[in-house]
Amino acid sequence: MINVDIEPVNPRATAEARALLRTLQGVSGHLTLSGQHNTPRELSHYSEQAEELTGRAPAVWGQDFGFSEDGDMDGVMYRQAVIDEAKRQHDSGSIITLMWHAVRPTEDEPVTFLGSICDGMLPEADWRDLLTEGTETHSRWVRQVDVIAGFLGQLRDAGIPVLWRPYHEMNGSWFWWGGREGADGYAALYRQLYSRLVDHHDLDNLVWVWNTNAPRGDAAAYAGFYPGHDVVDVLAADVYANDYRQSHHDQLAQLAEGRPIALGEAGILPTPEILESQPEWAWFMTWTDFLTKENEADEVRRLFAAPRVASRGDYPSAPALG
Repeated sequence: MINVDIEPVNPRATAEARALLRTLQGVSGHLTLSGQHNTPRELSHYSEQAEELTGRAPAVWGQDFGFSEDGDMDGVMYRQAVIDEAKRQHDSGSIITLMWHAVRPTEDEPVTFLGSICDGMLPEADWRDLLTEGTETHSRWVRQVDVIAGFLGQLRDAGIPVLWRPYHEMNGSWFWWGGREGADGYAALYRQLYSRLVDHHDLDNLVWVWNTNAPRGDAAAYAGFYPGHDVVDVLAADVYANDYRQSHHDQLAQLAEGRPIALGEAGILPTPEILESQPEWAWFMTWTDFLTKENEADEVRRLFAAPRVASRGDYPSAPALG
């Protein structure tokens, strides 16, 4: 069961961030919020497509800071446009969730997805340097993170809370940040990022989402990659291949110990029946064009119309208490 008394991991969290976390705590176990991810170039195209298809606007609007060259769907040139659109979406009542397919800390932007972001684990020597202050790799990482912090800071200054889910799917070995268990592995990188964004940049508008992959195939069990309750507000899992095992839900809820859990990304969407048997998912978020490429229109409409699923404006929001 969700513990509504659990405070944000950042003791200086803004009133808006606290309200967003309370909202998630309040709906968990009762409702699942609908969500849709978009690409930087397309801004809100897929969210608008979901609304056109179902007659309901997704409650959660997802975006990425990107990594690639000008004009590509993940181009870094669109970052300011993403922030401007996030403000518009927030004003319309959407919950904002952001991620970043971060460039390897041994390279500079722009890069390609295959060959940089998704090219296997970072070599061990580079990993050690990444976590060691004073090395060129660590310094490059700091510079890269500080760029993103500037954009997140615009949302903080606008009073907009963000479900921030960095370095996702870390229990697989396909991303450079993945595949390393234990305190000196992924957990150390996550905690390093938390310190940089919270302690150095005062990004107190972030609700910290630890976003793993469902433990199947090449993805290992959750627990070996968990950085700790002191730096995680929400636990999420990505589910593709229509593999909604009850154990994946139950194990994540057990690890969460009263914190909300969510479906950070979904390919084929869960059915209303799955959400009834897995009631703790606080939201689901369809991945970009998977909305229509991998899902039948009638099934999407049935899901959005289900009593358990809440779209934008269909759920109680906690007040932002000062």
